[in-house]
Amino acid sequence: MTVTDARTTAPWASLRQPPTGGLSSRIAERLFRSAIGRLHVTVRLAHPDGTTEELGLGGPAVVVHRPAELFARIGRDKLIGFGEAYMTGAWSEDGVPGDGSLGDFLTVLAADVAHLVPPSLQRLRALVSPRLPRSHRGTRENTQSNVAHHYDLSNDLFAAFLDPTMSYSAALFEDLETALTEDFAAAQHRKIDRLLDQAGVGPGTRLLEIGTGWGELAIRAAARGADVRSITLSVEQQQLARERIAAAGHADRVRVDLCDYRALLDEPAGGYDAVVSVEMIEAVGWEFWPTYFRTLDHVLAPGGRVALQAITMPHDRMLATRSTHTFITKYIFPGGALPSVEAIHDVVRRHTSLRVSDELAFGAHYAPTLQRWDRAFLAARERVAALGFDETFVRMWHFYLEYCRGGFAAGYIDDHQLTFTREAR
Repeated sequence: MTVTDARTTAPWASLRQPPTGGLSSRIAERLFRSAIGRLHVTVRLAHPDGTTEELGLGGPAVVVHRPAELFARIGRDKLIGFGEAYMTGAWSEDGVPGDGSLGDFLTVLAADVAHLVPPSLQRLRALVSPRLPRSHRGTRENTQSNVAHHYDLSNDLFAAFLDPTMSYSAALFEDLETALTEDFAAAQHRKIDRLLDQAGVGPGTRLLEIGTGWGELAIRAAARGADVRSITLSVEQQQLARERIAAAGHADRVRVDLCDYRALLDEPAGGYDAVVSVEMIEAVGWEFWPTYFRTLDHVLAPGGRVALQAITMPHDRMLATRSTHTFITKYIFPGGALPSVEAIHDVVRRHTSLRVSDELAFGAHYAPTLQRWDRAFLAARERVAALGFDETFVRMWHFYLEYCRGGFAAGYIDDHQLTFTREAR
């Protein structure tokens, strides 16, 4: 997918004409005012007559430049509309993009997300919330296009805001108090090395990596003397990962294949001493979690270990939202679904011989990771524009990074490194 394809296939055209107001808009406004009125945020509504109305108990501030559009979008498209209203400029942070105020505002909302809508109305969620399109389901027919939508945008785009390791997952900082100034690459290596340690990767290890990224984990594993096979469905990632692996002098130890994880079930069992996968399970889709973990069980040799890094959410919220079409699934990760730790335990117990033997929760480290990415992205906006991405894309990407930061900062979503070993027989 070229940059031009990514820009022109983005559904900006649907944003040009705001929805008209009506009953849904009035209901959205009433719910919005009720929710904001009891939160420690500040929302300034700019009315057409030039007056400004202030809502909230005081705190991180945003300005609603076009209230009618915001409420109409929320009324029609719920949280997708809330994000789209930011993309169109109907509302914005009351500050300079990149100063953290947007993420701080969204953190307060994320901390109260289960209560933003009254319980009596939450029971209607299945009737009014948009459902994930069938074309986004994580089938073998859909998965490569889902992956390409995000990861094949442009390697240069990701290089504009990631650290030199090209790691696109939570770093593991030495001290959260200094996370915004620590050596970013060192924190990413700390995360990678802990996974490799948990998987027991060393000289001669036959390692399978599911989800290549841009090759840094494979490089670190090969430097330990492991023989690595890494699989991905991103053409762009495969190309750059191979280049980076060769530049690091490990082309003889690492093979990067375009391959769906399910194809591994057709290969002989027990071919790998260790399996690692970093934040790939989120793209699998909840319907396919049993297949994913059966695949891990199938490829793992006797005595082997699996180390995964997974973004997670509370079990009750996962059950309530797993089939919902969201801003993230529409614009960022088609088909994405976050598991709960409870769901992972349940799936492996029912479908595999694997069991969780070690667990590290470090979602608090994702908030500064995302903030550093967001700052770097906005600082590189001229470079991003030169790649062909327009201002709407910039606003979308900034919102995505800060939206996710808010979720981690509030503790609504978490990040886990989970180690699996086989149940003793």
